[in-house]
Amino acid sequence: MPTDSGFPADLADAVALLRGLPTLRDAVDDAHRRVRDWGDRRPHLRAQLVVDEPPGTTRVGYDLLLDHPEGGTVALSAEVDDGVPWLVDHSTHWAAGQILSVDGIGLPVAAALSTIRALGDRDRRLHERLVDHRILLTELADDPHPPTLAETQRAADEFRRRRGLTGRDRTLAWLAEAGLSEEAFRSHVETQALIARVRERFAGEPARRRLAEHPEEFALRRAAWATGPRADGLRRLLDGPAADFAGRVAAALPAERELRLQAAATLTPRLPEPLRAASAGTAVGPVRHEGGYLAGVVHEVVPPDPEAPEVLDAARDAAFQAWLDERRRGSDIRWFWL
Repeated sequence: MPTDSGFPADLADAVALLRGLPTLRDAVDDAHRRVRDWGDRRPHLRAQLVVDEPPGTTRVGYDLLLDHPEGGTVALSAEVDDGVPWLVDHSTHWAAGQILSVDGIGLPVAAALSTIRALGDRDRRLHERLVDHRILLTELADDPHPPTLAETQRAADEFRRRRGLTGRDRTLAWLAEAGLSEEAFRSHVETQALIARVRERFAGEPARRRLAEHPEEFALRRAAWATGPRADGLRRLLDGPAADFAGRVAAALPAERELRLQAAATLTPRLPEPLRAASAGTAVGPVRHEGGYLAGVVHEVVPPDPEAPEVLDAARDAAFQAWLDERRRGSDIRWFWL
């Protein structure tokens, strides 16, 4: 075990190491290699390199994390050129606190969240989802085991499936459009894999209990619905027998090109929210839905099969969400609107 007298020498060596690391973005792998070699000769320090890759530049910055012999961690920064460590420099960077820019003009994160809240009809649960994500990250902090390769692959496959990304080229194009690097994608997928691990805690008995207490949530519903930008056009389609709703929509489609008709026989949680509580033969709408309007008809409601895998999966997800809702209600939530 190293003594305290050796730590000042380690610090001096660490500063020299940091000052000699390459600062070009395409040389980061070399920097990691140098730090690994240096740390292998000083295993007691458990050295870790932290890399900052700010937008709009080919340069990077570094921190070096070292274990202190008396406990805790020491973080070192070294800047060769202007004497400003990257952490300080980044805090005053023009993009700090910005979520995006258009024609060089930034949009602050707080302004974006405020606008999204004002436009809440599009996604009324967005702010709740942000809170849920913070709760889950806290929950994951207690899990010492990184995701397995199989868990990560399942999370990546689910991510692509939900977005219709059927190949590598389409996935890369989507990431470029969203402004995400491949490294950011990998990090996101690994986090989602760990969240899926938390969700699996609610399989089995918690799922069966949720199903027994709320069977109506998991019924099979056969329904048809139409969406469009205006309520009036949809309201006219509801005039007449419910059984003929899809036919009336299909007949109106050549003239009403903005209408979208869908039909499904599926579990209740997979239907648009306005249709989930409707009884058989009931017409719904027009109601606001995803930035437009929805009108539809539920033709049939079939009680859930308590042994069907898809029913148990839906009950698991509902139990998981109920747990999140309870955690959110009991949390001290503070929004920082700048």
